[in-house]
Amino acid sequence: MKTAPAKGPATLQVPGVSAPWSVETAELASRLGVDPGRGLDSSDASDRLEVAGPNRLAEAPARPWWRVLVAQVASPLNLVLVVAAALAGVVERSYREALVIGLVLGLNGVLGFVQERRADRAVAALKSLLSPSARVRRDGRVTEVPAAELVPGDVVLVEAGDRVPADGRVLSTVNLEADESGLTGESTPVPKSVEPRQSEVALPDRTSMAHMTSIVTRGRGELLVTSTGMHTEIGKVAGLLERTDSTRTPLQRQLDKLGVRLAYLAGVAVLLVAVLQFAAGGGIGEVITLAVALGVAAIPEGLPAVVTVTLALGMRRMARQRAIVKRLPAVETLGATTVICTDKTGTLTLNQMTARSLWYAGRRYLVSGEGYGFEGAITAEDGGEVPDLGELLTTAVLCNDAVVQDATLVGDPTEGALVTLAGKAGLDVAALRGATPRVSEIPFDSALKYMATFHRHGRALRAHVKGAADVLLHLATHVRREHGDVPLDDAERSQLLAELDQLAGRGQRVLAVAHGDTDTGAPTLPRRLVLIGLIGLLDPPRPEARTAVAECHAAGIDVKMITGDHLATATSIARAVGIEGDGMSGLDIDRLDDRALEQAATTTGVFARVAPEHKIRIVDTLKRRGDVVAMTGDGVNDAPALKAAHIGVAMGITGSDVSKEAAAMILTDDNFATIVRAVRAGRTIYDNIVKFVRFQVGTNVAAILTMVAGSLLFSTGTSVLTPLMLLWVNVIADGPPALALGLEPPRRSVMDEPPRRPGAQILSAGRLTRILLSGLVMVAGTLYAFAHGLDRGIEVAHTLAFVTFVVFQLFNILNVRDEHASAFGRLLFRNRRLWAALGSVLALQICAVYLPAAQSLFGTTALTALDWLAATAIASSVLWAEELRKAVSRRRRAR
Repeated sequence: MKTAPAKGPATLQVPGVSAPWSVETAELASRLGVDPGRGLDSSDASDRLEVAGPNRLAEAPARPWWRVLVAQVASPLNLVLVVAAALAGVVERSYREALVIGLVLGLNGVLGFVQERRADRAVAALKSLLSPSARVRRDGRVTEVPAAELVPGDVVLVEAGDRVPADGRVLSTVNLEADESGLTGESTPVPKSVEPRQSEVALPDRTSMAHMTSIVTRGRGELLVTSTGMHTEIGKVAGLLERTDSTRTPLQRQLDKLGVRLAYLAGVAVLLVAVLQFAAGGGIGEVITLAVALGVAAIPEGLPAVVTVTLALGMRRMARQRAIVKRLPAVETLGATTVICTDKTGTLTLNQMTARSLWYAGRRYLVSGEGYGFEGAITAEDGGEVPDLGELLTTAVLCNDAVVQDATLVGDPTEGALVTLAGKAGLDVAALRGATPRVSEIPFDSALKYMATFHRHGRALRAHVKGAADVLLHLATHVRREHGDVPLDDAERSQLLAELDQLAGRGQRVLAVAHGDTDTGAPTLPRRLVLIGLIGLLDPPRPEARTAVAECHAAGIDVKMITGDHLATATSIARAVGIEGDGMSGLDIDRLDDRALEQAATTTGVFARVAPEHKIRIVDTLKRRGDVVAMTGDGVNDAPALKAAHIGVAMGITGSDVSKEAAAMILTDDNFATIVRAVRAGRTIYDNIVKFVRFQVGTNVAAILTMVAGSLLFSTGTSVLTPLMLLWVNVIADGPPALALGLEPPRRSVMDEPPRRPGAQILSAGRLTRILLSGLVMVAGTLYAFAHGLDRGIEVAHTLAFVTFVVFQLFNILNVRDEHASAFGRLLFRNRRLWAALGSVLALQICAVYLPAAQSLFGTTALTALDWLAATAIASSVLWAEELRKAVSRRRRAR
């Protein structure tokens, strides 16, 4: 249901305030007409709800099932078949042709319909993220109302674990933090503040706002609702998703062009034969019969079904490799991908904060291990022994509320990283906390930028403090050195600042820990506060990400990072995994027009601090440049770009429902390296599609030329092959072998080649030339067989031509397995399914010749063993001719 436009009383969309995060709370409340201490009156809220509409996201109408079905038969290929079926129905004796053509169309339509029926549920998934209810202050008391009934001006109360139900200005906060990674890409929870921000700050930096669908990870607070429904930031994403059209894949476009060309070819052939037949005195019935036969000959009826089934089998193989493809044509799109635009958080990184570096008593230490598991070790950077770090780690875990158990975090990610660090050092965190209970605390506050807890140590009350390193550098009076504590004078402070710069240069967020005993026994910071050490943390790259990026580069695929995180952090991770190029922020993108951005995109490897609008613009820019774009992501903010890209790749574990619905492929292991395996599979599938397209189009070219030449060489109205024979060839004789071609093993060099050009035709000039040469051989052989059989009657001639043409296909399929190498090379027996398919086709062809029911349907008659031997000898000529051409071609290339 769409929300009503913003109009009417009560300043529903904050009139006059274009950036509510930059306005003082008192002024904003005044403009919204609300007393925050009392909240809205119920009657006022009802009036506003009528004008603003429910706090829901607009839902795109689902495609009717009949439109999905119609789309399956609306291609040029199928339209020609429809015309052929209609023409067949005009002639009384051709009703069976019309029926069979209709059955073929129905089969192809059902196969495509089953795959395409999965409607786009992206906006519906967005709705599922909404909080079902919210606590608000109305009529001077706190009450709970459905989230859909929130209106601008409502005062909402939130606490840890709540999902923010609407966009709101922070009125009050007690350690309020929110996880906004799904919306902004920010990898760590964002502390919220009452203080206004500048009007031009990017979405991730609007710390005085809380946004719909964000999750409160710590503290509590009150929000003044400023936007609801489609007017929220998440609503803008939903709007982008509705306006973003899915891009047709290269294979879809190429098959469409192929269909148009074959349709034109069929039309020209039909017109030519009709003129010749009328000139020779043929009747309308004879002309229509030949026209139907030519239409059937021109169209590879089995091609849509074979493409569908081959892609579906490719989907199954990729699913076993942890890549689930939702839309069939997307399987081969990966093979043409020239650029992968990847999110950082959760895609290239683990989305788990991890301690990576320590500074203690003048020495540096490195920490290994990933995520929240205790596997890993602490080693000295200078190679020396690691001293007892218990004092440092005791402070880190006592001044901490997180719990880590079985590699699972409950609490703040940064605090979880400190607990994990202590676990790697062998510290029993639970026992330590039990033996040293907390007496009091100073909670973390975004203004203070530190947290302190107080514990009894004998008779003393000891303060354990952790917080931003620059803040503790000014609060501390001493610093721990190897031989004891020394005053923190200017010289010491300069050395520590250099350490901070060194850690920050690695893309790490630096925390400082300190402790001291209070003189008064009261929970206040002691006058003598000793800075014990520094801890560098980051969301680490996945171990396999660097190898995967390197494989992409070797395959000619550019990799670009697009993230909502800070540019310095993003650049550091990019360098760690091998992504090259300059860095650019969302504000930089806003300053560039489309042409300038297109130029900048060539040399830029990292786009940071970007909004969903920026991501779509980047994807569109790369598409205009001629790239085939794959976009990876896991958050709500990624969904529009996932849909806009040629192929969107969502993360299955950390990905939101929105991103999964918008994407064409889902990685069940959230592993960037899986994309590389999917690219290999995509390239192999495209190679195999080219093989069977060459094979089936070769059959159709030969059939058209055979029908045209037959009408010229033989008596009026004589058809070398009947329409049903041609349908049999296209669907039965060609179908199973073509499907087996789709299961050919990958070439060894498939990932050592650049991606195919986006505009490259599936049938290039060279391939069409080879198809024509083979077609001429098949035409000559089939016409010879037909002429040879005419002396024994028309039924024998039809049957002999029919058998010869089918056996031609069995030999020709060996030709198309490799464009340059001999058919008798290493690939000959590597595809057992192909040989099984050839055997089954031969068995079915024998049935078509000898079974009485088949003889009645196709107009065939029994052949002698000598006839079969002659047909086989004639048909083998296409193999020997192609072997000769390949040998000459190889010799020329060698020279």
